[in-house]
Amino acid sequence: MTIKQIFVVGAGQMGSGIAQVAAHAGYQVILWDMTHELVQRGLSGIDRLLARGVEKGKLAAADRSAIRDRIRPVVDFEAASGADLVVEAVVEDIRVKRELFGRLDAVCQEAAILASNTSSLPITELAAATRRPDRVIGMHFMNPVPLMQLVEVIRGAATSDATYQAVDEAARRMGKTPVTVQDSPGFVANRILMPMINEAVYCLQEGLASPEGIDTVMKLGMNHPMGPLALADLIGLDTVLSILDVLHEEFRDSKYRASPLLRKLVRAGWLGKKTGRGFYAY
Repeated sequence: MTIKQIFVVGAGQMGSGIAQVAAHAGYQVILWDMTHELVQRGLSGIDRLLARGVEKGKLAAADRSAIRDRIRPVVDFEAASGADLVVEAVVEDIRVKRELFGRLDAVCQEAAILASNTSSLPITELAAATRRPDRVIGMHFMNPVPLMQLVEVIRGAATSDATYQAVDEAARRMGKTPVTVQDSPGFVANRILMPMINEAVYCLQEGLASPEGIDTVMKLGMNHPMGPLALADLIGLDTVLSILDVLHEEFRDSKYRASPLLRKLVRAGWLGKKTGRGFYAY
């Protein structure tokens, strides 16, 4: 299958990043969200990143204009009808995503591939909400999308070889390195990353060190580019908590039990960079 047009569901940090790299790769992109305000906020973020690329000499001004011209903002869900590939990047909630996949299945052309950017939820269960389980797949980009090279490509129980090959090719065209991963909670990236972040929160909760101290240990001692608490703030503490809850529920293993401090911050609405406060103030 030849992919020419991509419909991105959700204009938040991940969705706008996916739209940007897809447009940069030459795809025609439709960026959807529920309101004009949300879509414009996503476009503003893309504009800032593209402008920064021009300032640093990594992107020509003409290329910036061409990339933006390939992104069409919409609030009309029916615009998905002409897409060859849909990538959803909405809240990490299985009920929300299942409902969304049912709507997409009804609107999209029969041959369209439906991909989820989920960071932990089962692709097979999302596929079961559609009449095209062979054309449902996971396409888990890393945050921030324009900078991070990895894409986990997750095959559901019914995902066809043709679907996998089309998505693998699209990821490579976007300049990413796709890694095939089986459909298991948290996949590979978050199965490893989330317990590390959670243990860092426990260290903070138990008073072992300050947030800066914990992050410095991991940066200087383990050569990580960013400490786990700063990374959690970047990801979003609500997303971190959601993934840990999925892992804990699916595996019934106490090693995935979320720190009470993490849950407390989420209940307070301190979700990290996107709200201006998490483990750090922004």
